Amino acid sequence: MTKFESDVKTIDASQSAVYTMLSNPSNIERVRSVIPEDKVKNISYNEDSISIEVEPIGKVTMQIVEREPEKLIKFEAQGAPLPVNLWIQILPTGEKTSKLRVTLGLEVNTFMKAMIQKPAQEGVNKAAEMLSLIQYS
Repeated sequence: MTKFESDVKTIDASQSAVYTMLSNPSNIERVRSVIPEDKVKNISYNEDSISIEVEPIGKVTMQIVEREPEKLIKFEAQGAPLPVNLWIQILPTGEKTSKLRVTLGLEVNTFMKAMIQKPAQEGVNKAAEMLSLIQYS
């Protein structure tokens, strides 16, 4: 599996607050304002998954497959053209601050890796940036 890691982002919220918000996709309603509507359409969600329509891929459902309280949320894509995993790691840096990193895992061959490396890296960095803009309190 090829992995792409975002830059580490500092968040002005406790590790617990960040985890509580991100570990339940139903909270997406609270953060709709930071989602780029030109890239993501038809969002639906429940407490364990989020489904989005992404240009040019189409509809993808990200199902939570693992939760490690306050530290890690791991998603796996359902209906994607190739195996995809997404991890959100959260670490405390203080009582009211934390750090976040997004990791994308893709099952691709060497040829495909060369083609998707730049957009995948940009995507995880944009995802981490978007998550850092959320008001967690």
